Amino acid sequence: MALPEEFHEIAKRVNNWGRWGADDETGTLNLITDEVVRQAVAEVRTGHRVPLALPLRQDGVQTGMIPGRVNPLHVMVQINQEIFGPGTVACSDDAVTLGLQAGTHWDALPHVSHSGRLYNGRPAHTVTAHGGAGFGGIDKARHIVSRGVLLDVARARGVDRLEGGRAVTPEDLEAAEEFGGVRVRGGDVVLVRTGQVQVYLAGDRHGYGYPSPGLSVRCPEWFHARDVAAVANDTLTFEIFPPEIDDLWLPVHALDLVEMGMLQGQNWNLEELSTACGEHGRYAFLLSAMPEPFVGGTGTPVAPVAVL
Repeated sequence: MALPEEFHEIAKRVNNWGRWGADDETGTLNLITDEVVRQAVAEVRTGHRVPLALPLRQDGVQTGMIPGRVNPLHVMVQINQEIFGPGTVACSDDAVTLGLQAGTHWDALPHVSHSGRLYNGRPAHTVTAHGGAGFGGIDKARHIVSRGVLLDVARARGVDRLEGGRAVTPEDLEAAEEFGGVRVRGGDVVLVRTGQVQVYLAGDRHGYGYPSPGLSVRCPEWFHARDVAAVANDTLTFEIFPPEIDDLWLPVHALDLVEMGMLQGQNWNLEELSTACGEHGRYAFLLSAMPEPFVGGTGTPVAPVAVL
């Protein structure tokens, strides 16, 4: 089924192809300038550090709903082995197999395509079985350190968790700005809290994924207007699931990654951050969210830390 005209109209309005040159592979991360980082460092007042990643574990968030996206399979390859002979120092080593988007992660720009194209108009066939992403792989996103802003939509709307199937709208984002006394500005990394990760933390892995609140197809225009560098939230699918428009699957992915060139993150645990921001009365902070540089990766695990 062809993408509807409504989608293509939004795509035209948020398109960043060529904005940073025809060869650009990092998209809106270009908005994180040295000056943006200097201003982000100035947000640190107490040094309070808040981890935002879910533990990588075999009974993680993946349930098989997304084919091939396996939770980490962790094995020991040596245990207290005296590899240099009896009586020498003994070593223990591990190995792991996992989907790069299995847990808390960034989606790289070539994670999705539409109409045969990736970000900056590159052909979708540049993603190959053996090489992965030949253009715009996660290894090109070499550093993500910027001002982070928590938009606590759930708290702003007076609830602990948004109900499943609730679309987060631009009006919700602005209500969260007002609630937090903060305004999103160019180069920021925006974290949108719905509270949905509570379902996973309570042990309901299937209920966590479906039905889920998430970003509306109207949000990419808001992010584009604010020159946001990247967006992450606390859900499995990032956008509302099931979709708000019948048979239009993953439109926010396509608008963010393909049209805008904006990385997006999923499965971020924003619960402790919500509490900390409320206690400190501040919803902006220094955010370090460095990607693991898998060459050709269409995504990567990340262990973000907010510093207040």
